[in-house]
Amino acid sequence: MKWRIWLLSFGITILSVLLFGIVSTQIYYNSSIDDSKEFLSVYMNAFDDSFTLDEAGAKAFSEKLNGARVTIMDAQGNVLGDSEAEGDLENHGEREEIKDAIFHGEGFAVRSSSTLGKNMVYYCKNFESFLVRIAVPTDSSWTIFVSTLPSFLQFAGIMVVLCVLVAFLSTHFILSPVKSIAKEASAGGEVKSKYSELTPIAEILNERNRNIARQMDEIKTEKELVERAQSSKDEFISNVTHEMNTPLTSIRGYAELLGAGGMTDEQKDVAYSTILTQSERLSSLIACIINYSKLDSDDLPAYEVDFSSLAREMIFALKPEADKRNITIIEHIDDNVMIMSRHERLTEIFGNLVRNAIKYNKDGGSITITLNYRGLKVEDTGIGIAEENMSKVFSRFFTVDKSHGGKNGGFGLGLAVAKKICQKSGWKIGVTSALGVGSTFTVEF
Repeated sequence: MKWRIWLLSFGITILSVLLFGIVSTQIYYNSSIDDSKEFLSVYMNAFDDSFTLDEAGAKAFSEKLNGARVTIMDAQGNVLGDSEAEGDLENHGEREEIKDAIFHGEGFAVRSSSTLGKNMVYYCKNFESFLVRIAVPTDSSWTIFVSTLPSFLQFAGIMVVLCVLVAFLSTHFILSPVKSIAKEASAGGEVKSKYSELTPIAEILNERNRNIARQMDEIKTEKELVERAQSSKDEFISNVTHEMNTPLTSIRGYAELLGAGGMTDEQKDVAYSTILTQSERLSSLIACIINYSKLDSDDLPAYEVDFSSLAREMIFALKPEADKRNITIIEHIDDNVMIMSRHERLTEIFGNLVRNAIKYNKDGGSITITLNYRGLKVEDTGIGIAEENMSKVFSRFFTVDKSHGGKNGGFGLGLAVAKKICQKSGWKIGVTSALGVGSTFTVEF
């Protein structure tokens, strides 16, 4: 950790010094260019009619300017005379400072001279019928940087020494409180710090300890859930075995009697009828179990269903069953109750609740069905549910009255299916009941 802080401080110092040198060099270079432009424009004021527009005039003006290069050109940029170059020179009309002078009266430029091989600052002025250009050499930014390199290295060395010293002292003062917090955290309990800067770290450590405790609780809870799931699985298998055992026992018993012979025709008819009935019951049980199990892997998308229309269709289909026992069905169904679900899911919920209301009702009783955008309510005037059985109503294979279950072929899976569908849909299903008075099942959307 200390070495990282030292290396980071050293790197920042070197980078800072380097950037300082580059920026300083650039600032100095730009300043020197600005100064050169200013004194060149002042030099140009010294040009007058006493200087001829030829090489001699250019050299004479250069001597007056202490050796500055002077170039005299006509209005198109053709060289008439130059103080440092001999012979014919190419037309300068395309050069930056010349073009600016021709169109704007004066022009500046900084570039390397192909004639002299030096970095030059140029200033050109338009005297209408001719042009005069003055140029002085200047250092490039790289040259300036190299010339200041010895001083720069000395400055960098001093900064590095100071950096190492400050880094050493700062790491000691910074890391000591951190070590103290780490020691407290490893000992357990609440971590505190008198330094406000380290308070967030202390809070993080405390939160970490709380998270660990919470995770341990979650692991414990998950273990309990797994144990409950295993227990529920064992209970499910036991219930399935029990429910299947009854029809299988009947089928096997009558099959053995038929195989032994000696039965009258009437007894045989009873045996055949019982075997057929119990076989159908066994098939229905298997279908119910498969349907219940499929709900866990049912991830088909929901769509908008007209629950009002579906409810009225199912009431019409179930009414003959209710009429057999003179049970009156009262409807309070709002129109156009649209629910995001699937047709078969709503059919399962509505069908199970209404069939149970018929099955466990009294002869001549009534069922009141209320449906609106808030939910579904099914009230009956049936046998009701005992207080000790209320917590088991939606459990698998639970039936309020075993005699009804046996008579009507129920297996106690209908309400369990309805609950599972509601849970997957994010709805709430509940029941209130009074023994001998009736029950009310509700589904809140």
